[in-house]
Amino acid sequence: MTLKSAARDPVADTIQRDLIAKKGYDMVSHVRSGQYLKISLQAEDKDSAKDIIVQMCNDLRIYNPVTQKLNILNVTEANQ
Repeated sequence: MTLKSAARDPVADTIQRDLIAKKGYDMVSHVRSGQYLKISLQAEDKDSAKDIIVQMCNDLRIYNPVTQKLNILNVTEANQ
C-alpha cells in the first residue's frame, strides 16, 4: 500500500530531508513511503487470488482507501 499522490507523507519527507539530502544525495527529488504485506492464500487461479485480496483489504479496512492506494505486486503459485 502506498499513499495517494495528494496525501501528505511525513515519513518520506523526513527520510528525504534528514537522511538523503543531508548525506549529499541532492539528485533525489521525490520520496514516497509505503507498507507491504506478504499474504499467502489458496485460490483457484491468480485472478481469483487478486480478487480475494482486494475484497479482504476493503472489508477488513487493512488500508485506508481515502489516503492509500492498494497495489498487488506479485502473485505466484506455490510449488507442489
